[in-house]
Amino acid sequence: MTGEPPFDGALKELDPLVETALTENHRAFRRFLARRLGSEHDVDDVLQNFYLAAISKANAIQNDESIVAWLYRVLGSTLADHYRSRERRSRNEAAFAREQEIQTEAPDTDLHAMVCQCLYTLLPTLRPEYAELVWRVDLLAEPRKTVARHLGLKTNNLGVRLHRARRALRRALLLSCETCPEHGFLDCACDMPIRRPDTSVTA
Repeated sequence: MTGEPPFDGALKELDPLVETALTENHRAFRRFLARRLGSEHDVDDVLQNFYLAAISKANAIQNDESIVAWLYRVLGSTLADHYRSRERRSRNEAAFAREQEIQTEAPDTDLHAMVCQCLYTLLPTLRPEYAELVWRVDLLAEPRKTVARHLGLKTNNLGVRLHRARRALRRALLLSCETCPEHGFLDCACDMPIRRPDTSVTA
């Protein structure tokens, strides 16, 4: 790949001046990319995309325009496209990794440490779909796949929603315990009746 420009056969259909510029400056184009990219693989990919772009757009060169200058503009544009693509890929990979972390994280020990009979009073204050998830997954210990199928959700989406539901419940429990005049902060001994939250009304 380093000795000859890629797609050499396609160059035979080009204007001879463009073909000459691409061939003679091949090593210079490669050095330009090598200084800006971290791997030979990326250099090869961008260089091939550059030659494809240059071949397909060669008829856009103006008569009084420097062919080499025009080729460097195409090369710069191709490199910018590569950076944007790499950034999008990194964002997608990070989002996927975070979603997987949520799905596989350990049980929320902080939440379980706070659970008392007040929980059953606070559940109905949450959004109905959040209360439903906490009730079924955390309190009734229903399998996530079963709950997801019943609610028409993908397992990954259910995990994200459950994470948000637990976070909302944690805030509600902390607020309740901080303001409880009878039992004090996180030291509750109340004996509230246990009842299933009303989740019939959707948010």
